[in-house]
Amino acid sequence: MAIVLNQDQAVTLDKLLEQVDTKGLDWQIKKSSNQPLPFIFGLGSLNNAGKTEISFLSNAKFFPHLLKTDAAAVILPQKAVDHLPDSVPFTMVVCENPYLLYARIAQWFDRFRLNAIPKQIHPSAIVAPDAHIEQGVSIGPLAVIESNASIAAGSIIGASCVIGKNTVIGKNTILYANVTLYHDVIIGERCILHSGSVIGADGFGFAPDNTHAKGAWCKISQLGRVILGNDVEIGACTTVDRGALEDTIIGNGVKLDNQIMIGHNVKVGDHTAMAACVGIAGSTQIGTRCTVAGAGMVSGHITIGDDVHVSGGSAVTSDILEPGRYTGVFPIAAHGVWQKNAAVLQQLAQLRRRIQQLEKK
Repeated sequence: MAIVLNQDQAVTLDKLLEQVDTKGLDWQIKKSSNQPLPFIFGLGSLNNAGKTEISFLSNAKFFPHLLKTDAAAVILPQKAVDHLPDSVPFTMVVCENPYLLYARIAQWFDRFRLNAIPKQIHPSAIVAPDAHIEQGVSIGPLAVIESNASIAAGSIIGASCVIGKNTVIGKNTILYANVTLYHDVIIGERCILHSGSVIGADGFGFAPDNTHAKGAWCKISQLGRVILGNDVEIGACTTVDRGALEDTIIGNGVKLDNQIMIGHNVKVGDHTAMAACVGIAGSTQIGTRCTVAGAGMVSGHITIGDDVHVSGGSAVTSDILEPGRYTGVFPIAAHGVWQKNAAVLQQLAQLRRRIQQLEKK
């Protein structure tokens, strides 16, 4: 019982599917001839869905749960339908991509929550007189909107958020509580920034300065911006640093999980996704449709091409230009030793073949 609507919000299954964004998806309702279309009040898993909820089957290993579910309707592929008895107690929504249809339906339900947020500026918020706030914006308690900031229609700014000077936020973007956007940041449309995320902090830029003391550092002021495209999601406590001179750019549709670090001047291509605790060092360029699994590390000043997938815990220390999946972890050692071992390791398969040939002789 994940989400439950009020009685006046519930709709019949066919009306629900008409209102959901089903672009690119083919679906068909199948039911027994004497079976009325159910009213849908909620969305749940096969195990926990109630008699007024819709569920889904996207993995064959959960088929046994399908035979026991109390759900009013289930989204499932035709191959699952073929293994069901002639009569089942639930209405079937046949779709060959049930997981995606479930995701679209979940968005439909979530809109009720978002629409319930008052589209007003809370009395405790501090909004600069020259800030540009369009109609239909919600600004929560204790939020701070600095001079010349711009927030487009339909956006939601949560409690205690800080929007820096000259920062621009596009339409229908959501900032949850305690998000901080520094000055001159640009956020696109329909973005989601979760609590604790910081966009536009200074990059880690310091020049050695022995004029003050041996080993001292001189701060390099970070004068660039951060630009987020449309439909970007930033996880909780994730940071994206501003550029030193050029901008840090996060492309359209990029998804960043919690506790990720994006260094200054990094460029991330459209629809790339990164899981929790990834670190991307400065001035790295990452292509489109890439993935970096949890705790993956990418060194600075390198290039990763399109459609590259980095396994969890891997360390990328040089360019990857060919599409594919890459995995690698190497034990720490004195740098010179590490370089020698790494050079040998790259030839390990070839050396093994040579040894096998010598053994045969």
